[in-house]
Amino acid sequence: MADERVHAFGDDALGEHDAVGLAALVRSGEVSAEELARAAAERARKVDAALEPVAFAAYGKPVARAERSAPLYGVPSFLKDNVDLRGMPTGQGSAAFRARPARRTAGFAVQFLGTGLSVLGKTRLPEFGLNASTEYAAADPVRNPWRTTHSPGASSGGSAALVAAGVVPIAHANDGGGSIRIPAACCGLVGLKPTRGRLVANEQGRRLPIDLVTDGVVTRSVRDTAAFFAAAERQHRNPVLPALGLVEGPGKDPLRIGLLIDSPTATADADTRRTVEATAARLEAMGHRVEPVELPFGRQFQQDFTAYWGFIAFLIAATGKLMHDPGFRPGRLDGLTSGLRRGFQREFTRLPGVLRRLRQMEQPYEDLFRTHDAILSPVLAHVPPPLGHLSPNVPFDELIERLHHYVAYTPVNNVTGGPGIALPTGATAEGLPVGVHLSAARGQERILLELAYALEADRPWRRIQD
Repeated sequence: MADERVHAFGDDALGEHDAVGLAALVRSGEVSAEELARAAAERARKVDAALEPVAFAAYGKPVARAERSAPLYGVPSFLKDNVDLRGMPTGQGSAAFRARPARRTAGFAVQFLGTGLSVLGKTRLPEFGLNASTEYAAADPVRNPWRTTHSPGASSGGSAALVAAGVVPIAHANDGGGSIRIPAACCGLVGLKPTRGRLVANEQGRRLPIDLVTDGVVTRSVRDTAAFFAAAERQHRNPVLPALGLVEGPGKDPLRIGLLIDSPTATADADTRRTVEATAARLEAMGHRVEPVELPFGRQFQQDFTAYWGFIAFLIAATGKLMHDPGFRPGRLDGLTSGLRRGFQREFTRLPGVLRRLRQMEQPYEDLFRTHDAILSPVLAHVPPPLGHLSPNVPFDELIERLHHYVAYTPVNNVTGGPGIALPTGATAEGLPVGVHLSAARGQERILLELAYALEADRPWRRIQD
């Protein structure tokens, strides 16, 4: 395919509005929810052949269940294809799994619909969300709208491609090792992984000994992310966490921000380093104090996270028929899932120690925020790679090394439960987005959103349509 930029922005009912803007138009009567759904469906058809982000389309019969008073009522969106919505198939991105219409709607999907969003279909993800690029062993990949020869990230790559290309302003994503923040960084979007427990528990993640998975959204504006979480909190409020409410702009107090550019296991490339350093300088110019910080996690964490990743792959392969599909075909699992499973089987006796060490990370993580309000780092160690670099057809040992180097920052937040946000503050000379990552203590999403608002106001995000 030619290396090109692809988007669907145009003079239709959606215009160039974000989700908050569209919801306001619906409330005022200027447009209807039906008009927005038709415009989004037309945009999806326009980009689908070039980007292939859609797993299942329900354009003629979108699902909407909220009252008109819901904050995001009438705004079209998509669910990622690993969350059940009654009547729509859930495919998990895997050829080993035969997708059938779900018989029930998952708890998080109920919360998602309760914000007022309508669902036009499901978005593609790599097999069971295990990869950091939305690629397949025997199917076409999802492509990055900014450069179609490059990866859109993963595992929420289909959702990120649709939002970046202007099909919808907001789409569901979830994150078990970076899968909201990675595609947000690759596609020039805002992606907040909330604190564990902020939203209704993910039905797959809560079955695990350590729940890595949190749901959320990818958006083009900070206010859309803030509006979604405020609306979701109206549906489900976790009393253990500080209330978030609607965050509407930058904070007023100067903050102490730790700066981490090279992770304990990877060195950031030149574009990434330049973007993080420039963002740090902007934060300092706003009056914040930015100073170097070191993470108390090293190669042992990388090894333990990989072992736990393998444990999840083993569970998928061993219990697929029971948990997912009576016709589950483990022989059709891709090279990454199979390689992770084999690695776990060779060293399964390590699991008790792996779980113990991973659980012990929560306190050192919280201790970082006794002296700092937030930590600034890259999202990824290098810019979005060309498609094929992280294909599941790459020999497993080579692929896992590439993933270790690429995904070197985000998994800490999944293990500890802390929040993290990806923001599109930079770009390569060729126009590919480069994201930065901000982390905070558990329950402190407000700090992250306030910093995100400040950075967006200081220098608005690049727009693909420009």
